[in-house]
Amino acid sequence: MTRDFQSSSTYGDAKLSKLKPSTGNGLGSSRRLLSRLRDVMAEGGQAQKRLDRIVTLIATDIVAEVCSIYLLRAGEVLELFATEGLKSEAVHNTRLRIGEGLIGTIAAQATALTLSEAQNHPAFAYRPETGEEIFHSMMGVPIMHSGRVVGVLAVQNQTQRHYTEEELETLETVAMVLAELVSGGELVPKKELQTVDGIAVLPMRLDGTRLSEGVGMGQVVLHRVELVLHNLVAEDPEAELERLHDAVADMHGALDNMLESNLIRDGEHRDVLETYRLIAEDAGWLNKISDAIKSGLKAEAAVQKIQTETRLRMNQISDPYLKERVQDFEDLANRLLQHLMGETPADVADELPDHVVLVAKSMGPAELMDYDTDKLRALVLEEGSPTSHVAIVARALDIPVLGRVKSLMKKVEPLDTVVVDGDNNQIFVRPSDDIIQAFKQTLEARAEKKAGYLQLKGLPTQTLDGQEIDLFLNAGLLIDLQHLEESDADGVGLYRTEIPFMARSELPDVDDQTQLYEKIYSQSGNRPVVFRTLDAGGDKVLPYWESAGEENPALGWRAIRLTLDRPAILRQQIRALVLASAGRELQIMFPMIAEVQEFIAARRLVEMEVARSIERGEILPSLVKVGAMLEVPSLLFQMPQLLKEVDFLSIGSNDLIQFLFACDRGNPSLASRYDSLSGPVLTVLRDVLKQCNKAQVPVSLCGEMGGRPIDAMALVGIGFTRISMSPPALGPVKTMIRSLELTPLKDFMENLYTDSSHSVREKLRSFALDHNVVI
Repeated sequence: MTRDFQSSSTYGDAKLSKLKPSTGNGLGSSRRLLSRLRDVMAEGGQAQKRLDRIVTLIATDIVAEVCSIYLLRAGEVLELFATEGLKSEAVHNTRLRIGEGLIGTIAAQATALTLSEAQNHPAFAYRPETGEEIFHSMMGVPIMHSGRVVGVLAVQNQTQRHYTEEELETLETVAMVLAELVSGGELVPKKELQTVDGIAVLPMRLDGTRLSEGVGMGQVVLHRVELVLHNLVAEDPEAELERLHDAVADMHGALDNMLESNLIRDGEHRDVLETYRLIAEDAGWLNKISDAIKSGLKAEAAVQKIQTETRLRMNQISDPYLKERVQDFEDLANRLLQHLMGETPADVADELPDHVVLVAKSMGPAELMDYDTDKLRALVLEEGSPTSHVAIVARALDIPVLGRVKSLMKKVEPLDTVVVDGDNNQIFVRPSDDIIQAFKQTLEARAEKKAGYLQLKGLPTQTLDGQEIDLFLNAGLLIDLQHLEESDADGVGLYRTEIPFMARSELPDVDDQTQLYEKIYSQSGNRPVVFRTLDAGGDKVLPYWESAGEENPALGWRAIRLTLDRPAILRQQIRALVLASAGRELQIMFPMIAEVQEFIAARRLVEMEVARSIERGEILPSLVKVGAMLEVPSLLFQMPQLLKEVDFLSIGSNDLIQFLFACDRGNPSLASRYDSLSGPVLTVLRDVLKQCNKAQVPVSLCGEMGGRPIDAMALVGIGFTRISMSPPALGPVKTMIRSLELTPLKDFMENLYTDSSHSVREKLRSFALDHNVVI
């Protein structure tokens, strides 16, 4: 069983005196245990002696034969610092590397483990000096301080004990208290755990931000552009202008060849590169370089001068999207310099290792394409954001990307072995053999599972007792649609139309949009597609739209609020959708609806555009359905009125849960504080489903919740029969559904709606294990 990264600090600085006593078997009162721990920690004397007393205290209270504390030492090594139940000579002698054994796995993944038969776990590593061979069950949690792992707390029993959720929560709370003692510097010197600046030969783990999910492993290739200019003053400005003209023509030709590459198929990543190509033709940029040459500079010096001025000007802009565009100009300036100096972007394919992890401060999209993408296993950046052009292209090529890794270029050397865990926002530099082996097994398991999912094609998506479930795809790129066929999805439940708007340098007109939507229809075959209208504004900045600079963009001028205030944009998009869907069913969905009148106003624009097409004698859609996304909690109190107006409803679980808990899901400190599998969320979803069924209005759910097998199992148990998810989730969710018997699950869930626990996730996981549901 695993928990999210910050599970050990779910309740932050909650007062210990207010924590409820555990109801777990054998634990007694967690309040009593915490009170005793507090007394021991308040005592004077050596920290080691207090730690020895603490493990005895925990073991006694939890009724465990063993309690052990491992602390992190320099070099990513976990050392046994105190134990009750293992051999005393193992203390300060038993050491495990991060990722080695069960203890190392808990630390590497910052997750909890509860195992009734620990020795059967593939990560189990036997240490004979500990005498632990007689113990079967184990429960372990990470000890965390300031967001990083500083140790592991574990208990063991000789019997095959099934630890309860309450017992796990108590141990996590104890670990939170222990972090105070561990971080004090008496046990492990603080300097020993400080991040080392510069190159270090020891293994290290670095945190970042996921820009493209996935796992990759390979050797570091540093991407650096180092051009040295000489003789900056021009002797013949006219000759320099001619050199500039020739270099620009060569650069344009190279970019055109790149666009003709087989890798650059239709899709928004092609839009990105075409936009990049248009930037290369920007008259203002080229004119500034020409003016600098006329002032007496050589062509290379003129390009560098304008590059520096552009960088300084763009760095003063707060708009996140426009700040990302500075990298496009950096890339173009470097390319132009290379063409001027006769050092065109080198074909480095022969020099690359077979498995490349590309490391850079930042990159432009064309720079990524200079590398042999068949060898690229991951990309790691010191900068970058999900809207950066290089991230969009990498996602289309299925390359994991981690961004915002601080001081990365100073901490790695060429050909260092690196593991990039994009799913968990971390990178392992010079990892131990155990971590490498663990991730190799992960990659092999992923490949095996993926092959197994392909075998499900053509098989019905239904439970063991015959309930059919429709699984749809969430998409935002044309390349996503290739998964429709291979995954056997029933259609596209959510097509995010804003990405083409964000990838272009100007607002796409009706013709451009119509061509895109026609391609979407063509690639989706006869499967239905639900188009979500433009969800821009707030944090999704359009490059040609001045940002309002809102303090809380998630609650600001965005989505339907923006497009109703600028109806011409929404009408043009609807017009393009009507034209593209000629003879086919058109399903349009409006985001961020907060009141029924907003939906009525938006639907009226659809009716106006259909009437316009009738007047012009254009081919109409065979049927038009207009729906709303349920993301704003205010709609929960307007359901009867709303259901009279909509043709269908789609629950946007990401925003709805965020707004229900008043919790910014983009804030790392709150990422795991509230759970989608909790009584309040399940009750809201059940009540919405009941009202939709009564009104005979089709309802689906799209969002991250639908793509997690255990969450999807809960949705099916509530009664949902239409779920939309990202392409990689379709196989795992279909596998889960085909192993599930629905009737026992529905009966089991009746007691969960009123459950006041922080989460019912582990109860659902236990149900799945007991009933052989594959999650």
